[in-house]
Amino acid sequence: MSSSCIEEVSLQDNQWYRIIQELLDRAGIEINGSQPWDIQVKDPELFKRVIHEGSLGLGEAYMDGWWDCEQPDVFFYRVLKAHLDKQLPHHLRDTLRIASTRLFNLQSRRRAWIVGKEHYDLGNDLFTLMLDSHMQYSCGYWKDAQTLEQAQRNKLDMICKKLNLQPGMTLLDIGCGWGGLAEYAARNFGVTVTGVTISAEQKKLAQKRCEGLDVSILLQDYRDLNEQFDRIVSVGMFEHVGPKNYATYFNVVDRNLIPDGLFLLHTIGANKTDDNVDPWIDKYIFPNGCLPSIRHIANASEPHFIMEDWHSFGADYDTTLMSWYQRFLKAWPQLEPKYGARFKRMFTYYLNCCAGAFRARDIQLWQVVFSRGVEGGLRVPR
Repeated sequence: MSSSCIEEVSLQDNQWYRIIQELLDRAGIEINGSQPWDIQVKDPELFKRVIHEGSLGLGEAYMDGWWDCEQPDVFFYRVLKAHLDKQLPHHLRDTLRIASTRLFNLQSRRRAWIVGKEHYDLGNDLFTLMLDSHMQYSCGYWKDAQTLEQAQRNKLDMICKKLNLQPGMTLLDIGCGWGGLAEYAARNFGVTVTGVTISAEQKKLAQKRCEGLDVSILLQDYRDLNEQFDRIVSVGMFEHVGPKNYATYFNVVDRNLIPDGLFLLHTIGANKTDDNVDPWIDKYIFPNGCLPSIRHIANASEPHFIMEDWHSFGADYDTTLMSWYQRFLKAWPQLEPKYGARFKRMFTYYLNCCAGAFRARDIQLWQVVFSRGVEGGLRVPR
């Protein structure tokens, strides 16, 4: 009997295998099948690990080389479209983690700097090669775009126009990243920009990018801001604020915005209001993050602002993430000596599972424009 036949027989006798295969059948995924979204199992202990450890076990097993997939983005799309993530047993570790988010402020002043050090400070070389020339680490706007470069430029331009930026205005960018939006707004709309980040590496590159422009980049917690600005924008930062700080966040925006100012919030969003965070993403990519829901945003903003516009284009994040992944793969020969094979598997898993999640509409992307009431209403460009 061939070794492959022996492996097949042993798998059939594996109770954990049978449970996982039954689940995957509902998503049209086969174990060791021939379709590009089928998983190829290298270690039969995978099935027990996933049953016992859930999402964290699946992700760590991929990093360990226990399984592969030709098109992991499609695998995750099918898994989430079939809601298989809701059908695995709940784990004590996940229950304790969710409880801790309700009991403790995981995004306190002290802990808020963790994500900067562990993710955004990974290396400007990595992000420079993976992202577009504006260094936009958030969803592009693909309505009239064919390339990542154009989609990100369109996103920046749309944000500036939604805020109705005019020469001489002051703009606060909360979570300014590598300064792409600050540079674009200062250069193309003639505004004075103050950017805030908790990443030392981001600040370094943002300052270099904005040399010669009326832009200041600050390394500080958003809660310490106390000035007056004509406009405020926050792109891809609210995901790091946490439910216990949503009220504080909108208090900060309120006290820093002039009476007739506008505020634009760009954030990934959850379909349901809870504190559930994927444990693998929390451990390896964005520690202490939490996706807000519509209710979270509405409750926190209601005491301060009127919602003028709510724009949902989460499907565009799928295209953005897959563009990043292709650029990451192309750049890998340059990155490999510094980062190593396990990091490549980690980032491959991260980019593909997120793309699959947006494709399945499991998570969303919103741009919300707030005011204190624009007389005659506000016409927001698309």
